Amino acid sequence: MNNTINMKITGMTCQHCVKHATEALEAVAGVDSVEVALEPGGAVVIGDADSELLIAAVKEAGYEADIV
Repeated sequence: MNNTINMKITGMTCQHCVKHATEALEAVAGVDSVEVALEPGGAVVIGDADSELLIAAVKEAGYEADIV
């Protein structure tokens, strides 16, 4: 079963940041698809990935993240 996980991501300032955050999230096991938006600063992740792993991936990429 695929879940929809909504995330708030702060610290992104440009489309390169969006690409970097997208790649970080796509690398997490269980992620089927990702859509990251610069404004309002968030992501929608589809899949069975662990929320804590998603947050950790975004933080490792250099941004702050929370599940909303």
